[in-house]
Amino acid sequence: MKALTIIAALVLPLGVAGAQDLDAGLRYIACPVYRDTDAGRKSGCWLVTDPATGRQWDVSQSPHKPDWNFAVLVEGTPAASADQPCGAPVLDPVRSSRLDQPCVRHMIPAEGFPGRPFVLPPRNLIPLSTARPPVAGPFRERTFSLFFEFDRSQMVYQYGDFLLDEAAHWVRSAQPRRLVITGYAATGAEQVSGQTIAERAQVAQERADSVALSFARLFPGMEIAVHTQVGAQVNDHSDADGIPGQSQRRVEVTAQF
Repeated sequence: MKALTIIAALVLPLGVAGAQDLDAGLRYIACPVYRDTDAGRKSGCWLVTDPATGRQWDVSQSPHKPDWNFAVLVEGTPAASADQPCGAPVLDPVRSSRLDQPCVRHMIPAEGFPGRPFVLPPRNLIPLSTARPPVAGPFRERTFSLFFEFDRSQMVYQYGDFLLDEAAHWVRSAQPRRLVITGYAATGAEQVSGQTIAERAQVAQERADSVALSFARLFPGMEIAVHTQVGAQVNDHSDADGIPGQSQRRVEVTAQF
């Protein structure tokens, strides 16, 4: 029944004004639609309609790309620019986390909208073949954060792996005595689009184990301690881009001397 409700939201009018306070950010669940635009390779757009207002938003700027077979949890803030290259107002910053609710795959044509030419994301991994100077000291205890999709532990391409690489480059230069890796889960139940959602407690362990394995492979022999914490609270880490839910879904890597 929930999947049917989500699919029905796709056909609501695009121009219905939202009743939500846009300055506070949007958070909703719905099925994504792909717009096949004309600006070349990877220029297509992801659009998701807010079922509460019937207003469609462009979520293409999310580092977590939707899977059109499944609903997504959308979290974002309307962009400062009024440009609509995909035919809908843009959310930026934005996250779109894949959920397990099935959707009917849906593609629409360009309809004259240009889309966006592909550009590298702002968080883009530097190739391993590129020499980088070591980080300059002095060094002291420092904590790095990595972020995840809702209720998932997979590293997000050109986002989570970028943040892990930044942390690893610093650790390689600083040579701390040990790493303390803490996985968090946002287990507090919340109402979103008429549904109760909460992360599984065990996803905190899954996230911590995944990151710990990466660091163990990068730094054989380094002491690594793994911890978990449920009921994660919002933090103000800049790489969460001001999205409260994103800041909760994290792993913290603390280097100790």
